[in-house]
Amino acid sequence: MTPAVPTPADLIPAPRTRRSGPGYFVLDEATAVDAGPGTADTARWLRGTLGAATGLPLDPGTGDGSRAVRLRIDTGVTDELGPEGYRLQVDTDAVTLRGGGPAGVFWGAQTLRQLLGPEAFRRAPVTADRRWTVPGTLIEDSPRFGWRGLMLDVARHFLPKDDVLRYLDLLAAHKLNVFHFHLTDDQGWRIEIKRYPQLTETGSWRTRTKYGHRASPLWEEKPHGGYYTQDDIREIVAYAARLHITVVPEIDIPGHSQAAIAAYPELGNTDVIDTSALSVWDDWGITENVLAPTDTVLRFYEGVFEEVLDLFPGTFVHVGGDECLKDQWRRSPIAQARIKELGLADEDALQSWFIRHFDSWLAARGRRLIGWDEILEGGLAPGAAVSSWRGYAGGVTAAQAGHDVVMCPEQQVYLDHRQHAGPDEPVPIGYVRTLEDVYRFEPVPPQLTADQARHVLGVQANVWTEVMENRARVDYQAFPRLAAFAEVAWSALPAAGERDFTDFERRMSVHYGTLEALGVGYRPPGGPSPWQRRPGVLGRPIDGAPPNV
Repeated sequence: MTPAVPTPADLIPAPRTRRSGPGYFVLDEATAVDAGPGTADTARWLRGTLGAATGLPLDPGTGDGSRAVRLRIDTGVTDELGPEGYRLQVDTDAVTLRGGGPAGVFWGAQTLRQLLGPEAFRRAPVTADRRWTVPGTLIEDSPRFGWRGLMLDVARHFLPKDDVLRYLDLLAAHKLNVFHFHLTDDQGWRIEIKRYPQLTETGSWRTRTKYGHRASPLWEEKPHGGYYTQDDIREIVAYAARLHITVVPEIDIPGHSQAAIAAYPELGNTDVIDTSALSVWDDWGITENVLAPTDTVLRFYEGVFEEVLDLFPGTFVHVGGDECLKDQWRRSPIAQARIKELGLADEDALQSWFIRHFDSWLAARGRRLIGWDEILEGGLAPGAAVSSWRGYAGGVTAAQAGHDVVMCPEQQVYLDHRQHAGPDEPVPIGYVRTLEDVYRFEPVPPQLTADQARHVLGVQANVWTEVMENRARVDYQAFPRLAAFAEVAWSALPAAGERDFTDFERRMSVHYGTLEALGVGYRPPGGPSPWQRRPGVLGRPIDGAPPNV
């Protein structure tokens, strides 16, 4: 039996234009994949994914003969739709995919995969039928935003490398192209730095973990940790590149650094506290233990970033910069002396000096600094970009000042927040944000002028893992909302209040089958959660800030 075939009207994210044509293209043993110059990587990806799911050889083809999937890079498409745009034409005798660049060809291939139905997302055939059909269509498509991201926190709860690679596949399936890799925090250091081995030998493990939100009285009384070797990182980055995903590493400074201080006590404010007594933090929230504003710390982190730059070739490096409590700096003679030496106004300006140092350091090496919107406090480094997480205000301020912005407001796109107001949520923290809420998120604030709005690089959903102890919990919180977010990031949608959520729900009824084929444990639509909370208070509904970033 031929697998059920979705129509172009079922696609997520929705394409810019689509037009149905007559008949079907049949994918069978005779079908070839004809790869033009610059498209070999996508051809290999098609053979690997569709070949596995269908059991078909999809051998290389030559020329413009019939019975082929033809992949081409087309400067005409580049001019009309941009390098990530594509034109997909399906006729009875051929599938012709023309991209504005290699990325455009790849995103078009993702659309082709969707048109084959959910079974095309499996790793082996589930039917003996060797004939698959694609409905006749002409699709022209390109993304609204160049930055379509997901931030995954692996510091609070470590995810093994294979889980990270799987999430890259899930991002690609939804045409998301930035993976923000939150690698360090108070609760763990997850990346090998060869010149500073204690960062992982000591900093990657904590003795126990709070179970649930910070209000919970429950603990997992066992060690938790792990880290990625440099070869693991190279593999992740290379795998992402094959999927046209850029990996943006985050190394948190000067706050959220207790794991690093536990590994190297000289990084902390030693004139205020006994930093040698600190351990990797086992609780959630914000700790006062922050990096000291000393030359020793600057040189140490320059060494860290040197190795980070060798591993991550992308333009942006995220330095955190958020939730830096300054109580220790206020009490520290060393910090106060540095403020006086530099002629700074206060501790906020001291943090700005710290961030500006690394902005200049990264710029000298051809990279760009990006940080959470607290880096605005005390003055924004000239070349820095902002991740606007505390609502829209930080992004508006930065864009109006001529700085680039990634919009990721907690009120709309923090996927660790609960999806329903009822008591069945696993840990009911944060704002209630339903699938429809995410679908109606508008990234560009209305108060920005057209010139200012050009500074909005794009959008990002954030997955903080304080209350997500494993892959299954991450799946449950992220999906299906990440599918709605992907459409916001990619598609040319109307204003938030005019979006057709009913049609999106209809399309999701097909897409749930795709998620199931991909093994995603999403939250069931409209039904109670399958998760059972442990006895006791794991969390409490909080209409305010999340546990912390």
